[in-house]
Amino acid sequence: MMNDIVVLVIGAIFVNNFVLARFLGICPFVGVSKRVGDAVGMGMAVIFVMILASVASWLTFFYVLTPLKIEYMTTIAFILIIASLVQFVENVIKKMAPALYKSLGIYLPLITTNCAVLGIALLNVQNGYTLTQTVLHAVGASVGFTMALVLLAGIRERLERADIPPSLKGAPITFITSGLLAIAFMGFIGMV
Repeated sequence: MMNDIVVLVIGAIFVNNFVLARFLGICPFVGVSKRVGDAVGMGMAVIFVMILASVASWLTFFYVLTPLKIEYMTTIAFILIIASLVQFVENVIKKMAPALYKSLGIYLPLITTNCAVLGIALLNVQNGYTLTQTVLHAVGASVGFTMALVLLAGIRERLERADIPPSLKGAPITFITSGLLAIAFMGFIGMV
C-alpha cells in the first residue's frame, strides 16, 4: 500500500509531469515563469485548485453523474467546478495578497482554462482512482507542475543576465529551455 502511494505521487511529480511529459498547462507555464516569486504564487494557486477540483470532480462524478447515468456531462460539470474554484481562489488572492494578484494578472483567471487542472480531474476518474488515490495524484501532479514552473522561472531569471543572441531572446530561448527541461525529466522514466 505504501509502495503504491509513493509510486503514484513520485510518478505524478517526475515521470508523468503534466507540463514536461504530458504537455498540459503550457500557457501559465510559459506566461508566469518570468520571475520565481510569481511562479511560486501561481504554483500555490494551482496546487490549491488542482486538489480541490480533483476532490470535487471525483465526488460529483461518483455521487451525482454516475447514479443519474449522465456521465456524458463529465467535461461540462468538471469545467464548471474548476471555474467556480478559480473564482474563489482569485478572490482570496485579491484580498490576501494584492501584489501577487496584480503580478499574476490574466494568468490567474486562465487557471480556469488550464488543461492540466481539467486533465487531472479527468484522469482520476478515467483511471478509476479511489478518493485517496485521487487526492494523492492531485498532490503529486500539482507539486510537479509547480516544480517545473519554478525551475523554468529560475532559469529564465538567469538567462536575462546571459549573453544570448538577439534572435533567441524571449520566446525562442524559453521554448528551447522548456524542451531541455522536458528531456531532462525523461531521465525519470525508469523510476516507476
